[in-house]
Amino acid sequence: MRLATWNVNSVRSRVDRIVDWLGRSDVDVLAIQETKCKDEQFPYQRFTDIGYQVAHVGTSQWNGVAIASRVGLDDVQIGFENQPGFSKDPEVPPADEARAIGATCGGVRVWSLYVPNGRSLEDPHYRYKLDWLATLRDDARSWLAADPQARIALVGDWNVAPTDDDVWDPALFEGRTHTSGPERDAFRAIVDEGFADVVRPFTPGPGVYTYWDYTQLRFPRREGLRIDFVLASPALAAQVTDASIDRQERKGKGASDHAPVVVELGGDAAVTEPAGA
Repeated sequence: MRLATWNVNSVRSRVDRIVDWLGRSDVDVLAIQETKCKDEQFPYQRFTDIGYQVAHVGTSQWNGVAIASRVGLDDVQIGFENQPGFSKDPEVPPADEARAIGATCGGVRVWSLYVPNGRSLEDPHYRYKLDWLATLRDDARSWLAADPQARIALVGDWNVAPTDDDVWDPALFEGRTHTSGPERDAFRAIVDEGFADVVRPFTPGPGVYTYWDYTQLRFPRREGLRIDFVLASPALAAQVTDASIDRQERKGKGASDHAPVVVELGGDAAVTEPAGA
């Protein structure tokens, strides 16, 4: 089975590229982030026309996550169990945001995650980000405690560069989000619970990125960040046979500012019968 994650930065703007890429990449399950649309605006038909079922949650022109699968789409869950909401105003109750969706695809529990950006170290969104990651860690721990053999993939745009190798200029990011100590600690805490970064072993070294800002010629100058990850539970990590970052898909007119990240799974997770077969 081939599992991928991709922050598409507006599914309606890039649906032609996404559908074309799915046809070329032979991906069975695609976790999508930043769809930037309401549920009723999502282009479901374009995916079903090529054999994918889709689960999506989106409430506005911001955020939005989805899972597209051609190997089954069962037990869809909007948000993890205790997912925090956000409010700038302490007098206003936090609102739920479309940042997490889970489904079982071909025997793998896939979570498409769009971790809050954080904005700045002084912004309330930064505390929200840390709380969000801490809650995800607690819930993920409980999933593994309930079933140590569960095959779980926590995938998406984490908005964290966990090491200095994951950013083109660490000094430039001092005092900013994505590389701060608490953010890196929060990411590491999820890894320490048993969820391994299964892409890094196949794409080692500094200068290997998944995101390049549109401004200042960041992409041609190779000035990027590695912030999109597939974190796999022990049972699933043992089945990973290959992984890659499709940098080519960042090129050309109308590209997202993120590249797809792809993981190849062997063993029992390799069943790729079409849904409904």
